[in-house]
Amino acid sequence: MSYCNYIQQNATLDGDYLLHKKYHDEQYGFPIEDDNELFGRLLLEINQAGLSWTLMLRKQEHFRRAYDGFAIEKVAQYGEADVARLLADAGIVRNRLKVNAAITNARRILELQAEYGSFKNWLDAQHPLTKEGWVRLFKKNFRFVGGEIVNEFLMSTGYLPGAHAPDCPIYTVLAK
Repeated sequence: MSYCNYIQQNATLDGDYLLHKKYHDEQYGFPIEDDNELFGRLLLEINQAGLSWTLMLRKQEHFRRAYDGFAIEKVAQYGEADVARLLADAGIVRNRLKVNAAITNARRILELQAEYGSFKNWLDAQHPLTKEGWVRLFKKNFRFVGGEIVNEFLMSTGYLPGAHAPDCPIYTVLAK
Protein backbone atom coordinates (compact mmCIF):
# COMPACT_ATOMS: atom_id res chain seq x y z
CA MET A 1 0.00 0.00 0.00
CA SER A 2 1.08 3.54 -0.63
CA TYR A 3 -0.04 6.84 0.76
CA CYS A 4 -2.49 8.83 -1.30
CA ASN A 5 -1.70 11.97 -3.23
CA TYR A 6 -2.32 14.24 -0.24
CA ILE A 7 0.73 13.10 1.70
CA GLN A 8 2.88 12.62 -1.40
CA GLN A 9 2.16 16.10 -2.79
CA ASN A 10 2.09 18.13 0.39
CA ALA A 11 4.87 16.53 2.38
CA THR A 12 7.41 16.39 -0.39
CA LEU A 13 6.80 19.93 -1.59
CA ASP A 14 7.67 21.67 1.64
CA GLY A 15 9.72 19.22 3.65
CA ASP A 16 7.29 18.97 6.56
CA TYR A 17 6.65 15.29 6.09
CA LEU A 18 5.90 14.42 9.73
CA LEU A 19 3.54 17.37 10.16
CA HIS A 20 1.55 16.37 7.08
CA LYS A 21 1.69 12.66 7.87
CA LYS A 22 0.20 13.23 11.32
CA TYR A 23 -2.62 15.34 9.85
CA HIS A 24 -3.17 12.80 7.04
CA ASP A 25 -3.18 9.79 9.36
CA GLU A 26 -5.22 11.24 12.22
CA GLN A 27 -7.44 14.05 10.95
CA TYR A 28 -7.84 14.31 7.16
CA GLY A 29 -11.09 12.71 6.06
CA PHE A 30 -12.07 11.69 9.59
CA PRO A 31 -15.57 12.72 10.69
CA ILE A 32 -15.71 15.42 13.37
CA GLU A 33 -18.51 15.19 15.91
CA ASP A 34 -17.84 18.36 17.92
CA ASP A 35 -19.28 21.63 16.59
CA ASN A 36 -16.37 23.70 17.90
CA GLU A 37 -13.90 21.45 16.11
CA LEU A 38 -15.95 21.64 12.90
CA PHE A 39 -15.91 25.42 13.22
CA GLY A 40 -12.16 25.32 13.84
CA ARG A 41 -11.58 23.28 10.69
CA LEU A 42 -13.72 25.71 8.66
CA LEU A 43 -11.80 28.63 10.17
CA LEU A 44 -8.47 27.04 9.19
CA GLU A 45 -9.67 26.28 5.66
CA ILE A 46 -10.79 29.89 5.23
CA ASN A 47 -7.48 31.19 6.55
CA GLN A 48 -5.54 28.88 4.24
CA ALA A 49 -6.95 30.65 1.15
CA GLY A 50 -3.97 32.02 -0.77
CA LEU A 51 -1.51 30.38 1.62
CA SER A 52 -0.12 26.89 2.18
CA TRP A 53 -1.75 24.20 4.27
CA THR A 54 1.62 23.70 5.91
CA LEU A 55 1.32 27.18 7.39
CA MET A 56 -2.12 26.31 8.78
CA LEU A 57 -0.82 23.10 10.32
CA ARG A 58 2.06 24.98 11.90
CA LYS A 59 -0.26 27.67 13.27
CA GLN A 60 -3.21 25.43 14.16
CA GLU A 61 -2.65 25.49 17.92
CA HIS A 62 -2.02 29.22 17.93
CA PHE A 63 -5.30 29.71 16.05
CA ARG A 64 -6.98 27.55 18.68
CA ARG A 65 -5.64 29.77 21.48
CA ALA A 66 -6.34 33.04 19.65
CA TYR A 67 -9.93 32.00 18.90
CA ASP A 68 -10.77 30.74 22.42
CA GLY A 69 -10.44 27.05 21.61
CA PHE A 70 -12.71 27.55 18.56
CA ALA A 71 -15.62 28.05 20.98
CA ILE A 72 -18.40 29.17 18.67
CA GLU A 73 -20.34 31.01 21.38
CA LYS A 74 -17.27 33.02 22.42
CA VAL A 75 -16.17 33.88 18.87
CA ALA A 76 -19.73 34.95 17.99
CA GLN A 77 -19.50 37.56 20.76
CA TYR A 78 -16.24 39.09 19.52
CA GLY A 79 -16.27 42.83 19.08
CA GLU A 80 -13.87 45.43 17.75
CA ALA A 81 -11.36 44.91 20.60
CA ASP A 82 -11.16 41.22 19.68
CA VAL A 83 -10.75 42.05 16.00
CA ALA A 84 -7.91 44.43 16.88
CA ARG A 85 -6.32 41.75 19.10
CA LEU A 86 -6.48 39.17 16.32
CA LEU A 87 -5.14 41.56 13.68
CA ALA A 88 -2.15 42.25 15.95
CA ASP A 89 -1.46 38.54 16.58
CA ALA A 90 1.49 37.36 14.46
CA GLY A 91 0.68 33.75 15.38
CA ILE A 92 -2.34 33.68 13.07
CA VAL A 93 -3.20 35.02 9.62
CA ARG A 94 -3.82 38.73 10.10
CA ASN A 95 -6.42 39.44 7.46
CA ARG A 96 -9.42 41.57 8.39
CA LEU A 97 -11.74 39.82 5.90
CA LYS A 98 -10.84 36.40 7.31
CA VAL A 99 -11.14 37.56 10.94
CA ASN A 100 -14.53 39.14 10.25
CA ALA A 101 -15.64 35.98 8.40
CA ALA A 102 -14.77 33.87 11.46
CA ILE A 103 -16.98 36.04 13.67
CA THR A 104 -19.85 36.24 11.17
CA ASN A 105 -19.67 32.49 10.54
CA ALA A 106 -19.70 31.74 14.27
CA ARG A 107 -22.86 33.83 14.59
CA ARG A 108 -24.45 31.96 11.67
CA ILE A 109 -23.51 28.60 13.19
CA LEU A 110 -25.29 29.64 16.40
CA GLU A 111 -28.43 30.23 14.32
CA LEU A 112 -28.05 26.82 12.69
CA GLN A 113 -27.54 25.21 16.10
CA ALA A 114 -30.75 26.82 17.34
CA GLU A 115 -32.64 25.40 14.36
CA TYR A 116 -30.96 21.97 13.99
CA GLY A 117 -29.56 21.28 17.45
CA SER A 118 -25.96 21.43 16.25
CA PHE A 119 -23.79 22.48 13.33
CA LYS A 120 -23.09 18.81 12.69
CA ASN A 121 -26.82 18.08 12.54
CA TRP A 122 -27.18 20.84 9.94
CA LEU A 123 -24.37 19.33 7.88
CA ASP A 124 -25.88 15.85 8.25
CA ALA A 125 -29.30 17.16 7.17
CA GLN A 126 -27.79 18.42 3.89
CA HIS A 127 -25.88 15.22 3.15
CA PRO A 128 -25.47 13.93 0.50
CA LEU A 129 -25.07 16.86 -1.86
CA THR A 130 -22.80 17.24 -4.83
CA LYS A 131 -19.79 19.48 -4.46
CA GLU A 132 -21.64 22.14 -6.46
CA GLY A 133 -24.67 21.86 -4.17
CA TRP A 134 -22.50 22.19 -1.08
CA VAL A 135 -20.74 25.25 -2.50
CA ARG A 136 -24.07 26.98 -3.24
CA LEU A 137 -25.32 26.15 0.26
CA PHE A 138 -22.16 27.39 1.96
CA LYS A 139 -22.08 30.60 -0.08
CA LYS A 140 -25.68 31.23 0.97
CA ASN A 141 -24.91 30.68 4.66
CA PHE A 142 -21.29 31.68 5.29
CA ARG A 143 -18.73 34.35 4.47
CA PHE A 144 -15.40 33.92 2.68
CA VAL A 145 -16.20 30.50 1.28
CA GLY A 146 -15.56 29.41 -2.29
CA GLY A 147 -15.35 26.15 -4.13
CA GLU A 148 -11.90 25.13 -2.93
CA ILE A 149 -12.52 26.09 0.71
CA VAL A 150 -15.86 24.26 0.80
CA ASN A 151 -14.43 21.22 -0.99
CA GLU A 152 -11.47 20.90 1.37
CA PHE A 153 -13.59 21.49 4.47
CA LEU A 154 -16.08 18.81 3.45
CA MET A 155 -13.46 16.34 2.23
CA SER A 156 -11.37 16.82 5.36
CA THR A 157 -14.40 16.14 7.57
CA GLY A 158 -15.68 13.14 5.62
CA TYR A 159 -18.70 14.74 3.94
CA LEU A 160 -17.23 14.53 0.44
CA PRO A 161 -15.25 11.56 -0.89
CA GLY A 162 -11.70 11.80 -2.13
CA ALA A 163 -9.63 12.48 0.96
CA HIS A 164 -7.75 9.19 0.52
CA ALA A 165 -7.05 6.96 -2.45
CA PRO A 166 -8.27 3.34 -2.22
CA ASP A 167 -4.69 2.07 -1.89
CA CYS A 168 -3.93 4.40 1.05
CA PRO A 169 -3.90 2.59 4.43
CA ILE A 170 -6.06 5.34 5.97
CA TYR A 171 -8.76 4.70 3.35
CA THR A 172 -9.23 1.25 4.86
CA VAL A 173 -9.39 2.68 8.38
CA LEU A 174 -12.08 5.18 7.37
CA ALA A 175 -14.05 2.56 5.44
CA LYS A 176 -14.63 0.69 8.72
